[in-house]
Amino acid sequence: MSWDDELDARGLLCPLPVLKARKRLAALAPGQVLRLIATDPAAVIDVPHYCAESGHILRETMDEADTQVYYIEHKAS
Repeated sequence: MSWDDELDARGLLCPLPVLKARKRLAALAPGQVLRLIATDPAAVIDVPHYCAESGHILRETMDEADTQVYYIEHKAS
């Protein structure tokens, strides 16, 4: 999957990965995709919940060893 911006949140704990993703998504245009990389075990709950609450679209989730990768599409206006 392609993406327009990437946020490396490895080593950050809840709630920082989601807070930083929210800020980064605010700078993207609708339809653009943020690739979020996280190691926080709570991210598997926090990121999907944030997307559901904010209206952003969680396009894909991947696990790579102890790292999760999320592809989040900025919601349409």
